[in-house]
Amino acid sequence: MKILVIGATSAIATACSRRFAAQGHALYLLARDTERLDSLAQDLRVRGAASVSCKAFDARDIEGMDALITDVIADAGRLDRVLIAHGTLCEQKDCEHSVSQSIDALKVNLLSIVALLTPLANHFEAQRHGAIAVISSVAGDRGRQSNYLYGTAKGGVSVFLQGLRNRLARSGVQVLTVKPGFVDTPMTAGFTKGPLWASPAKVAADIDRALHRQRNVIYTPGFWALIMLVIKSIPEAVFKRLSL
Repeated sequence: MKILVIGATSAIATACSRRFAAQGHALYLLARDTERLDSLAQDLRVRGAASVSCKAFDARDIEGMDALITDVIADAGRLDRVLIAHGTLCEQKDCEHSVSQSIDALKVNLLSIVALLTPLANHFEAQRHGAIAVISSVAGDRGRQSNYLYGTAKGGVSVFLQGLRNRLARSGVQVLTVKPGFVDTPMTAGFTKGPLWASPAKVAADIDRALHRQRNVIYTPGFWALIMLVIKSIPEAVFKRLSL
């Protein structure tokens, strides 16, 4: 199987790639930091990947996504699976006072994913098989005052994937929406950790299982499905008074 991993040096993507390598798959990695990308590629070859190819990727280069994916597909020959795992955790307070930072957050966390999935969806639709997995977030399930810019982007990703899943179902293509809760990664290094936090390895195991089981949407760890059910059921009159 040939698997494209976008945002490959993120903690969750790295954990997924290690699982894919151990299963003997061929990997094509895209990430911004080429030095870390090369190091990861060497690690994955040792772990059993059939082959590992790398390419630099800039999530802010929206206009270049179509050409990038065209080049990747031409180089790889075919793609059986794609994992999109890049993103940034923007500072809500900064975004509230800066139009440019707000737009940048949406560009990286939403628009870049739409730009990538447009050519990728056409590729998978034409070949009539494969799987697309994208990391969204529980933050997209309901707007909270503490992170509504990030939540807006992730909510947009989830809705986009829902429509894409309905479109590609008739072509036999799986579209998996991954909604992690709190994950202990370098991006969340400044947060105090507690019992609700999961490791990237746990999230990767859930993603791998969901791909094999042809799932549509997963919360990871699974208890976040219940947490978000409760949060979404709170009336707006009450919710806006909560410090969330």
